[in-house]
Amino acid sequence: MDHLEELKEFARLHARGQGMTAGHATRVLTRITNDTVGDPGSWAAVWTAEGRAAADRGDLLDACRHFALARFPYHGDADRVHAQRLCVETFDRWRQHQGGIERLEFEHCDGTVVCWATGLERPRPLLIVMGGIVSVKEQWAPLLPLLRKLGFAAVVTELPGVGENTFTYGPDSWRILGFLLDELADRARVSDTSMLALSFSGHLAVRAAADDSRIRRVLTVGAPVAGFFTDDAWWPRVPGITADTLRRLTGSASPAELRYLLRQFALTPEQLRQVRIPVRYVASGRDEIIPPEDQTLLGRTLDDVRFKTFDDVHGSPAHLGAMRRWLISQLLWLRFARRGDRPTSRTLSGERSS
Repeated sequence: MDHLEELKEFARLHARGQGMTAGHATRVLTRITNDTVGDPGSWAAVWTAEGRAAADRGDLLDACRHFALARFPYHGDADRVHAQRLCVETFDRWRQHQGGIERLEFEHCDGTVVCWATGLERPRPLLIVMGGIVSVKEQWAPLLPLLRKLGFAAVVTELPGVGENTFTYGPDSWRILGFLLDELADRARVSDTSMLALSFSGHLAVRAAADDSRIRRVLTVGAPVAGFFTDDAWWPRVPGITADTLRRLTGSASPAELRYLLRQFALTPEQLRQVRIPVRYVASGRDEIIPPEDQTLLGRTLDDVRFKTFDDVHGSPAHLGAMRRWLISQLLWLRFARRGDRPTSRTLSGERSS
């Protein structure tokens, strides 16, 4: 599959994951003829034009969806940088009409973290939402009003190197979560933190939970654990876009350098045994990115893990509604159920959906 066709294939999945209809996504994709900066028929130009049209008719969230796809899979050229900026600016316009959503920027010696947040006017239990290697925070921020109604101080942010996060993605990137908790300590009940961490950020959340007792529960979708990073037999099956995006986020100079670096990300059984909190994991039966052995490792080492499996590809985009309902129900049950009601078995698998 060539570069443009692979972009289109992944865009269909991500468009569906953002709530865009398949028919609309297909109509846009048929007008894209290349991925050349400055060409009106290029990837970024066509998606950006659609975003502008949505903004002109007053549908700012729909505009954000199109701008997010215009900068997909990362903002590595001038047109995608422009689309990234439009995505942020348009969401900023939307949230100012909503009320109760604020922008936070935290400076660190290694970079800047930017978040959209709500419910920080008084100490509430904290919920941090973070996407994967191609997901900007604006995709998830529309959930903020709901999360506030559910009683959380909710913060939506990005994986290092994604969107406005200027950190470099590396084996120690999980420490960014502790940094965020430190920064939010005066405005939220960080001692009761939940993580809704999708894909590669789920890896960060599980690793951070091994060291930081403030993280009380982790909910994730398709998180890599160990095999993705180390299995040489699996790696050739990983989509080119995924490998290319990881090279960009990590600053790796070559595919060989990336493979060497990724081995340092793998979580060990000893680290996983330090995760003594509930972990809820949405798995995809046809996941083309995460090997099944990663799910097996979690089931073998974690004290309290439960899986929900959909017959779908990575991220289960065709089951978005069911996936969100399961994650939110698990979050609320874990947050509010009495300690004695929590499951004690090592693995509560077998919950599957076709």
